[in-house]
Parts: sequence; structure tokens; C-alpha cells
Amino acid sequence: MLTFVPTPIGHLGDITLRAIETLREADLIACEDTRHSRKLLSHLEISKPLTSLHDHNEATRGPELIKRALAGEHIAIISDAGTPCLSDPGHRLLKSARDQGVEFTVLPGPSAITTALVASGFPPHPFSFHGFLHVKKGKRGKQLQAALDSSETTLFFESPHRLPSTLDILTQLSPNTQLCVARELTKKFETLHHGTSSELNTHFQTHKPKGEIVLLIPPQSK
Repeated sequence: MLTFVPTPIGHLGDITLRAIETLREADLIACEDTRHSRKLLSHLEISKPLTSLHDHNEATRGPELIKRALAGEHIAIISDAGTPCLSDPGHRLLKSARDQGVEFTVLPGPSAITTALVASGFPPHPFSFHGFLHVKKGKRGKQLQAALDSSETTLFFESPHRLPSTLDILTQLSPNTQLCVARELTKKFETLHHGTSSELNTHFQTHKPKGEIVLLIPPQSK
């Protein structure tokens, strides 16, 4: 069978007992980056065969894993952080398993999406998550305008080097909109920055952002 196993988004203590048990019992662990995952497994004192499963090889590696699962192996799937399939590899593999009748299960566990949503203090429901913002400014602007027009709390992942540009776009679109920039969640230097688009734009133009970032836009009152 296949088991999709969430891993910590920062604090290693956030891994569940069930996740540890699954990784210990698996015949093979498919991971986004084997070098990164070896550090976690070493911390957990787990030594298992690893194989890579990432965006660039999932289409070809997936059938291999399905074949091994059908042959009786128990394969655990992990990403670098958080829950597989959510802006991480695994979705195509899970869909293939479902379509081919391969037994699979998904464990509950850490996710930057729900952690940021709760920590922001914005309305938790309804909400929508849209993965990483587009690299191109024009398409990114359309995504942000849609979020500003939404009646839901909207979450995006954003890279630190693009965040100032994204906040600049938001300032042009709606300078007084309240935002939350959640950074390095669960880690030592976790920060939650609240303020208007204009205020956060000014802050991050002079304070270079680092680390993993979730950008949250609350529903706008009409």
C-alpha cells in the first residue's frame, strides 16, 4: 500500500507518533529531496531505502511505485515539509493509486496552510488556498485582484525574493487592505506581520524577507 505522511514544517517535534511508526515500517520511502529527508530520518533514527519523487519525475516514477505497491511493498510518501500533494509532489501518484485500485491512506499532520490560517486571526471559513503565486507579475496581479474581490480568506505561498514585488502590486491595487505575512512558521524565528498593503510594503522594502512565507488576504467588506 501507499501511505502519504506529513512531516514537520519547521519544528521537528511536530511529527506524529503514527507518522514515525509508518516510516519505521515502510519498505521504501519516496521523498521530494532525499538529502533533505535523510536529515529528518537520521533525527528519528530511521534507516530505510529512499527514492526521489518530485515534480520533474513524478510522471515516470509514479508507475514504478504503483508496481511495487501492487507487488506487496509498503511505500511511504513524504515531501520536504508539510502534507504531500498540497503544493508538493504526490497528487498524481495518489490519483493513479485510486484509479488502479491500489490501497492508500493519508495521515493527518502538519500543514503551513492551516497553521497560518489560524494564526492570522482572519476568518477561518470559508477560505481558499491557491499554492504559489505566479512568477510573472501580470498573472500575479490578476491572482491578487481575484483575492481582493473574494468573500473568503485567501492564502498563497510566496518566495521571499518575490514578496516585495507582490506587496508592491497589492499596494497599487488596494493600499489600505489588511494583510498577514506569516513567515518561518513553527521555527525559531517565526514572525506574523499584520498591517495594510502599504505598511507591509514599506516594511519589507527595507527588511529583506527570508524563509518560508504564507501570504493571507482576508475577505473584504463590501
